[in-house]
Amino acid sequence: MWDGPFYRVSRDGYEICFLPGEGEELDEVGDVDVWVTFADGQRWSGTVFTLDEARRLMDRWQDTGECLGGRYFYGWDDLIVRDPGIPAMVRVIDDLVTTGAYTSALRPLGPAED
Repeated sequence: MWDGPFYRVSRDGYEICFLPGEGEELDEVGDVDVWVTFADGQRWSGTVFTLDEARRLMDRWQDTGECLGGRYFYGWDDLIVRDPGIPAMVRVIDDLVTTGAYTSALRPLGPAED
């Protein structure tokens, strides 16, 4: 459901909050910031990229010289997924939560503040 600029997905015990670009089609999102907030208030964040978006950025960096001319891509809380779109990304985050791997893939933010 939309909440201002955020797209929120409620799950049993947690909520996933995405910040897609203005006017971006939800099924086509390839690069988006995300927050996962658990019922106990603990929050985790990350940036989700598709393989295609990571390649596009690395190709652009060949021209700009960033990251040794696009030879690498990194981030502490960057999550690479195969398929674009919020629905596909929700499936991935659901799996990360189910397996507990979100603690490795996302960045801890601490408890939500009122």
